[in-house]
Amino acid sequence: MATNSTLKNQIANKKQGNNQVQNGQGTTMKGLLASPAVMKRFEEVLGKRATQFTASILSLYNSEKMLQKSEPMSVISSAMIAATLDLPIDKNLGYAWIVPYGGKAQFQLGYKGYIQLALRTGQYRNINVIEVYEGELKSWNRLTEEIEIDFEGKSSDKVIGYTGYFELLNGFRKTVYWSREEVEKHKKKFSKSDFGWKNDWDAMAKKTVIRNMLNKWGILSVEMQTAVSKDDQDPIEQTADFDEEDIIDAEYTEYQDNKEQPKQEEIDFGGDK
Repeated sequence: MATNSTLKNQIANKKQGNNQVQNGQGTTMKGLLASPAVMKRFEEVLGKRATQFTASILSLYNSEKMLQKSEPMSVISSAMIAATLDLPIDKNLGYAWIVPYGGKAQFQLGYKGYIQLALRTGQYRNINVIEVYEGELKSWNRLTEEIEIDFEGKSSDKVIGYTGYFELLNGFRKTVYWSREEVEKHKKKFSKSDFGWKNDWDAMAKKTVIRNMLNKWGILSVEMQTAVSKDDQDPIEQTADFDEEDIIDAEYTEYQDNKEQPKQEEIDFGGDK
């Protein structure tokens, strides 16, 4: 039978384990991803690709100092959303991003992710979004949405706007155009974090345009609706189905072994470089 002293020690150790979970260090992230509860969830979603995907989480986490300031479980939950949508989180690919926001990580869908999910519906013949450079735009009718672009007329590398286009298999077509000023105005009004915009302004602008276009006129599958919903959520609402008690116990057991923790530079995070 447990004594009061034993119970107090268990509670103290549990709190200490919980503090480790909240810690943003790479060793903790590596331990969290190795915990049975987390690995089981990723394996359920990704199968044999789970190990490779979790390695990419570690690689991303280790390369982003701002992300290391976010709660580790929020990073994993955000990554799980990307895994559920079968989208890579490599920031260089532009399909999905995990960005820091108010001490938590947040899932964000990239413009390439929107295109990928649209193509999966099997309803789109063509879909794209591009920059429009100074000298290329000849005319744009906001009412009829007819646009004339002369790609040979480019006079500089200055981007003046962005245009999106899609055509469905049934023949329906839609073209939209946003000036750079319109994108900036939308960013100031709706953007929760500046992280993505600072890293790749053009990619975020193209995402804004294609997302608005698809939301208004596109065919949205259940998968796309889920992606848009997650892209809209605050970080605190982006939760994954993990058994937190199992995760904490895994960290606690490792802590009780009194193993010497490796130094930051000695940790092998794995994943693509």
